[in-house]
Amino acid sequence: MDVAGDSEEILSLKTLYEERLPAFIRAAHAITRDADAARDVVQEAFAVAIRQRRALRKAARLEAWVWRIVVRLALENRRRDGRTTWEEHAEQLEAPDVTGDDRSELVDAIRRLPERQRLALFLRYYADMDYATVAEVLGVSSGTVGAALNAAHKTLKVRLERA
Repeated sequence: MDVAGDSEEILSLKTLYEERLPAFIRAAHAITRDADAARDVVQEAFAVAIRQRRALRKAARLEAWVWRIVVRLALENRRRDGRTTWEEHAEQLEAPDVTGDDRSELVDAIRRLPERQRLALFLRYYADMDYATVAEVLGVSSGTVGAALNAAHKTLKVRLERA
């Protein structure tokens, strides 16, 4: 057992927790649409990360690995509790230049996107992740993230121009 490696991994997780906790909770809340569930999801994600810390050596990046756990647990929570639509998280999107009816149209257009496109949009713009991190979180290639975002942008443009 590598005690020094374990201590270093736990310290890295502690630092990540302290620095990014609000972002993890916001993301989990946007997915679960329940503040208490969001905090529980993030706590459980870090507990999982600590228990499985030996997998960190195989993970490309610590933060992306933890994001993946948070998103997976939040999705599982949402599905288990019967919340299968994305309208809650679409409403969480910050679009300062969009108000009133335009905002409602945007939320509706995002809600109707396929799940992978919604997740990619959410992680890229709401969680402010780069393509590589979104790809790691979703377990796909960066090219797939780019394709999902491109398709989402095109679909949203068409839908919003019609509205």
